[in-house]
Amino acid sequence: MLVSELMTRDVRIAAPNDTIEHAAAMMGEVDAGAIPVGENDRLVGMITDRDIAVRAVAQGKPPQTRVGEVMSADVKYCFEDEAIEDVAANMGGIQVRRLPVLNRGKRLVGIVSLGDLAVEHAAQASAALSNISEPGGQHTQTG
Repeated sequence: MLVSELMTRDVRIAAPNDTIEHAAAMMGEVDAGAIPVGENDRLVGMITDRDIAVRAVAQGKPPQTRVGEVMSADVKYCFEDEAIEDVAANMGGIQVRRLPVLNRGKRLVGIVSLGDLAVEHAAQASAALSNISEPGGQHTQTG
């Protein structure tokens, strides 16, 4: 099965010049903890609830802070024509719960989450979650 068969296609996108307040409101509207950031029809980052909490609120930045100041610019993604098994393994390896989905022209066409995988591929989702939960990832709380 391909990513395109499971991904969510209706994705809200923030712009780097949007405020974090606006991004947080979008997250609330779609009940998601992450929103892709796009500019000129290209994916340029991801903004997560954690980015807002740690890189903005904890640093005393105001709600009018621009998304581009706190987003994660090193975006991991997958392609719509990749096999679910490969993407699940990749998600576990890089310890992320969701990935933007691009077409081969590198245009954003959707987003795939661990929850999407769990619906159809419980074994792959379980393996990915196990790897995501390993200590020592990008956002570890250990020294």
